[in-house]
Amino acid sequence: MRFEDLLRPTPKGLYCPPGDFFIDPVRPVERALVTHGHADHARPGNEKVLATRRTLDIMGIRYGADFARERQVAEWGERISINGVTVSFHPAGHVLGSAQILVEKGDVRIVASGDYKRRRDPTAEGFEPVPCDVFITEATFALPVFRHPATHEEVQKLIRSVKQFPERAHLVGAYALGKAQRVIAHLREEGYDRPIYIHGALKKLCDYYESEGIDLGELRPATIARGKAEEGEAKSAFAGAIVVGPPSAFADKWARRFPDPVSCFASGWMRVRQRARQRGVELPLVVSDHCDWDELIETILEIGPQEVWVTHGREEALVRWCGLRQIRARPLHLVGYEDEAE
Repeated sequence: MRFEDLLRPTPKGLYCPPGDFFIDPVRPVERALVTHGHADHARPGNEKVLATRRTLDIMGIRYGADFARERQVAEWGERISINGVTVSFHPAGHVLGSAQILVEKGDVRIVASGDYKRRRDPTAEGFEPVPCDVFITEATFALPVFRHPATHEEVQKLIRSVKQFPERAHLVGAYALGKAQRVIAHLREEGYDRPIYIHGALKKLCDYYESEGIDLGELRPATIARGKAEEGEAKSAFAGAIVVGPPSAFADKWARRFPDPVSCFASGWMRVRQRARQRGVELPLVVSDHCDWDELIETILEIGPQEVWVTHGREEALVRWCGLRQIRARPLHLVGYEDEAE
């Protein structure tokens, strides 16, 4: 069997013809296998969804209980047959419940990794390399310029700034699923034991992480009374506080209620100074839920596939790197997957 006969790109997403299923489809389909709960990979409206329990739970939180007509839980490593094709789910390390999907038929093994990272994350299952003939990798940060610093150093930058400016609130923009909970957990690991204030958009997901045994410490709602006198008193209460919320929240008047806020943003894109300036970020925090350049190439070398298929990101650089090392590689040019929110 040719590799393309088992899995191929289509306008709806990666499609397995013999199994008649899609992986992370961008349009509603009859049967979807979903790698993780981010909105560009997990969409409502599919008839049947197969994913890890945590991903299914997260989809229910984000889209409501009726996001699919049928749902099936994939346990880690469990081999499931779909129309004669065997699939299994393996930890991807991206966010809680995120998976790589191994697709097997005959002697052909293809791993669709979805989004993944190799860094330690106290809020997600650790990445597990899976031997395969074809490794489908993302390329969000697939340029040599992207080398992420140590996470604890970035978190310590935030803690030092809070100590340096005790009269100012530090507003940390972080994606609602995964990044926000990870930043909070790393703050706790670095010894920050004060209450952390969260935007209302984070509450359900933070509550879910807590229910799954992930300790985020004391979280409080980042609300301010609207009356002028009360607002003045509330502003003083947030002096020196860390407030975490989705990046979009800090672009509206909600953020202006806090005392002389320090604008922070936790993202791998904060390695690019121009992006930080465009967003008006005073304290960029290079904290990524994707691999950097070195981690991408180390993963390919560790797995040792015959071919590498590259999708959504800086595809050309990684394809060229593979070619220089006699590894067959090609871009998939899948559309509908975003990296801006990382």
